[in-house]
Amino acid sequence: MKSTDALLEAWQQALLRAKDTPAVFNVRGEVVRSFANVEERARDFEAKLVAFSTGSVIAVQIGNHEDWPAIFIACLRRRLVVLPLEQSVGEQQRGAALEISKATAVVSAVPGENSLEVSPLRTAATTADWGERPPVLLKLTSGTTAQPRAIRFRSEQLLADCNQICDAMGISDTDLNFGVIPISHSYGFSNLLTPLIARGVPMVVSCDRTPRAILADLVRIGATVFPGMPALYQALGDLDGVRALPKLRLCISAGAPLAAAVTKKFFEKFKQPIHSFYGASECGGICYDRDGTAFEDGFVGRPVHGVEIELLDPTASASQVRVRSAAVGDGYFPEPDEQKLGDGVFVPDDLLARCGSGFKIVGRVSDVINVAGKKVNPAEVEAHLLRYDGVRQAVVFGRTAGAGLRNEEVAACVVASPQVSDGDLLRFCRAALSAWQVPKRIFMVDAIPTNERGKISRRDLARRFSDSDESSPLRRLSS
Repeated sequence: MKSTDALLEAWQQALLRAKDTPAVFNVRGEVVRSFANVEERARDFEAKLVAFSTGSVIAVQIGNHEDWPAIFIACLRRRLVVLPLEQSVGEQQRGAALEISKATAVVSAVPGENSLEVSPLRTAATTADWGERPPVLLKLTSGTTAQPRAIRFRSEQLLADCNQICDAMGISDTDLNFGVIPISHSYGFSNLLTPLIARGVPMVVSCDRTPRAILADLVRIGATVFPGMPALYQALGDLDGVRALPKLRLCISAGAPLAAAVTKKFFEKFKQPIHSFYGASECGGICYDRDGTAFEDGFVGRPVHGVEIELLDPTASASQVRVRSAAVGDGYFPEPDEQKLGDGVFVPDDLLARCGSGFKIVGRVSDVINVAGKKVNPAEVEAHLLRYDGVRQAVVFGRTAGAGLRNEEVAACVVASPQVSDGDLLRFCRAALSAWQVPKRIFMVDAIPTNERGKISRRDLARRFSDSDESSPLRRLSS
């Protein structure tokens, strides 16, 4: 019987075209899955999912595993909802994500083996009532409170995003994607996983994110497309004794705006432009720099085909935008926010300004901190700091980390009893929070500084406690 799921239909067409050709490579250049193997593994994995009812949420926490395509295809066929989880997420955040999504089971890698296991959750809540538009995917994102929230996606929206990305970037089944960014992240899911399933674009799976290893693997495997992030390109540009990348034709950067200094240095060293790609978990791709040689801080190019951008305040020098696209998710879960997301429209927190024929990101209106593409909600870190005995007040904010408009590090101002040290608080955070949520700096102060209106401003704190003012007598710097 013909599938009515848009992604499954696209997969069947890709499978017919590329059945016996390689689908997934390891970094040694070995074929670990052909397209036919992916289909076989998907059929095998379906048998492990028969106990779960339609609409159940299955969390997948396996890193960049070669069976990601098979797992997702199997869940599509069983009409289950996939919740990708990063391997490095802290236990507290993992528990919160499983709870708010009403997850029924977790797919994880067996330690020391290359196999996967499905573990039902004993405390799982009843399956959510998804209504007339049941999702196939939930993407986690930070909300305006300390609790995470998820974004609902149907196959039609994921396929639209995949098509828009591949068409804008010229990615086809003759390319080889290098998969070092996490597949569980929205960027990796859209640029690595769905192109393989819907368009037959093979990929390399890599778990080694050290710059020297990535460079060696790119040379060895001969990948043609490299989705990366600004911090990674900066690290690659700082390497000495680099080798040429003759097969690489497309370098993509997303997760945070690129600094001009990073793009120039990389271009001079590797003779490769970096193409900025601006998107959001809620709507997929928004803008793409097709040329890659603008060398302008935060430049993200023009809207991708199929995406419309409307400036909310066209008379201002910088404005939020309203994004319209077939790839926009159906809404937040469990609590919707129809003013921000829904009915094919999404309003990001970023502030955009016109720049030549495209746009550049100049800031944001939200307090969410961007740490190398991962979003940190200050409220989550503040709530944890306040659990420490003796801490009376805590305000968490982001500070610029090196070059880049949204490449940030987490910092905190804390008012506490004299016996509480910044070192104590750092150890407390490292024990429970995800690595990217742990503050890099904790400033012990007698009182949290306020602005001229007597209010606490995270933006003002970021300026006051900047790297250029490390000698301030207000605080003592954590080691």
